[in-house]
Amino acid sequence: MPEGDTVLQAARRLHTALAGQVLIRSELRVPRFATADLTGRTVLDVTPRGKHLLARIEGGLTLHSHLRMDGSWKIYAPGERWRGGPTHQIRAILANEAHTAVGYRLPVVELLRTSEEFKAVGHLGPDLLGPDWDPDAALRNLRKDPARPLGEALLDQRNLAGIGNVYKSELCFLLRVTPWLPVGELPSETAERLPLLAKKLLEANSDRPNRVTTGRPRPDERLYVYGRAPRPCLRCRTPIRVADQGDGSRERPTYWCPTCQQGPSPIP
Repeated sequence: MPEGDTVLQAARRLHTALAGQVLIRSELRVPRFATADLTGRTVLDVTPRGKHLLARIEGGLTLHSHLRMDGSWKIYAPGERWRGGPTHQIRAILANEAHTAVGYRLPVVELLRTSEEFKAVGHLGPDLLGPDWDPDAALRNLRKDPARPLGEALLDQRNLAGIGNVYKSELCFLLRVTPWLPVGELPSETAERLPLLAKKLLEANSDRPNRVTTGRPRPDERLYVYGRAPRPCLRCRTPIRVADQGDGSRERPTYWCPTCQQGPSPIP
């Protein structure tokens, strides 16, 4: 599931493959930009912003994409078979002499002026893995709506950018509160730990192929709660529970331990 750490990894791969090279092929397979032609232009850099990817291109252009739940960018060498999915799922192709980047199932693909990137990412809060990271600002944003459930607040990219459903569940477990606890009911010390712990989790996984929050090497023990219902909690052995929680746009499966985490939950 793409979150801030995996988007950063994707940006690094794209930057390595494309930056400083002239495009010999470009296709944007979305109606609005289907006629756009970037061939002959040099890719300047590829930068992550929260869960967004910004590929800056010579001539003051930026290709903005977002992976959301199922999107991905794959990099291929000349002559290599593309394996990211069926052809009809391809939304973007950028190629130079040495590499071809193919965007599969991208729900957002848009070309905009680099000077107007704020239209795509200006609403985002401080980026957990970016140069603008500000833990105090992130905490102030979270506290603006004290009645809002913590899990929903963490997924709101306007508060802080980079947390997805996995880190939401894992972070709440590590803070020993349920995702349904209102932000205003977080103990002061816990609230102050939250932004720093969130950054620590994402940074620790920014170079890993497999996300780990427990420090344990076994594949079935890499995460404390996410995806583990109804298996026993790694800390207390109580069965992990799962229920849907909204994020303002859709319901998402949310995991917690009813013993280790204090606060309200939809299942008694």
